[in-house]
Amino acid sequence: MTTSLKQQRSPLASADYQQALLNALPLSTPPHQGSFDTALANHNGHSLQPTTLEIFQINLGKLCNMTCRHCHVDAAPDRREVMDRDTVNACLAAIDQTNVHTIDLTGGAPELNPHFRYLVDECTQRGKKVIDRCNLTVLLLPTMHDLPQWLAERQVEIVCSLPHYRQRNTDAQRGDGTFEKSIAALKNLNAAGYGQGDPNRCLTLMSNPVGAFLSSSQVSLEQEWKAGLLKHHGITFDRLITLNNMPISRYLEWLESSNNLQRYMELLVNSFNPGTIAGLMCRNTLSVSWDGRLFDCDFNQMLELECQPNNGHPMQIHNFHPERLTQRSIVTGRHCFGCTAGGGSSCGGSIKES
Repeated sequence: MTTSLKQQRSPLASADYQQALLNALPLSTPPHQGSFDTALANHNGHSLQPTTLEIFQINLGKLCNMTCRHCHVDAAPDRREVMDRDTVNACLAAIDQTNVHTIDLTGGAPELNPHFRYLVDECTQRGKKVIDRCNLTVLLLPTMHDLPQWLAERQVEIVCSLPHYRQRNTDAQRGDGTFEKSIAALKNLNAAGYGQGDPNRCLTLMSNPVGAFLSSSQVSLEQEWKAGLLKHHGITFDRLITLNNMPISRYLEWLESSNNLQRYMELLVNSFNPGTIAGLMCRNTLSVSWDGRLFDCDFNQMLELECQPNNGHPMQIHNFHPERLTQRSIVTGRHCFGCTAGGGSSCGGSIKES
């Protein structure tokens, strides 16, 4: 695939179509009949409620230099949705109204946003921890050659997507030649001081399964990956986090075209782990879209499921009111089983070993 679902005019480019597809699946597994809200109610008797806001996750746009098969954002080089300076400043004004400690920058490739460096500087000057969710290959673009050192000087944690430490599995998911470029980028990051045990230059790798199954144990995989990358490529990193693939956008398309959708959703539903609920990222994180709309998480953002305060009016970053955030229930759907299956899954990795 070289173009986005949107460019292809695929029905799956529609968030409503994706939700309808998931909701139509016959998932009658007791006791919750494939309903996430029922699964929650059976566990704690009420809906999912937010806790103290700790993390601002800002999606700087859907523009990306890659078109990965598993991408739940449908990001690609042909996407032109990019956050403008006015919305970036609105994010900063909102951050100033809260006590969040972490600013999590994602995309697409967030580095391709023309205001990326401005936003990083503004956040670090405010004393916030900044995370850059990087696809690695973007660091090899001519305009990005200085970025590893630039980020290191600002003590930005880099969270890099790398499906596997072997070439075949990574290229199968992200395209031929991706693994080789990723290794080159990781070596550049090591040269800038990342992945050497310095807490101010933390290099985190993020792995997701290459197929229709759940992530393996994060603890055991980290040991395997560290040994493999060091032995074969001389690369070191600080930690590994694992993510379940979410049945959204291009991964949903792959599930459907490979006849894995029913089986995968049954796997997610049957693997529901109540022990993950307390650690779900939607509870302490606010997700901001490229156009300033607010969501409970990045996955809800891609399904157009906006934050819903008690008064029912969707929230925007341009008229941000922190107190309204606490007066809401988190919006859920069948895709949420992806975050509660097995050891759980969040932007910070596994929630609780199953």
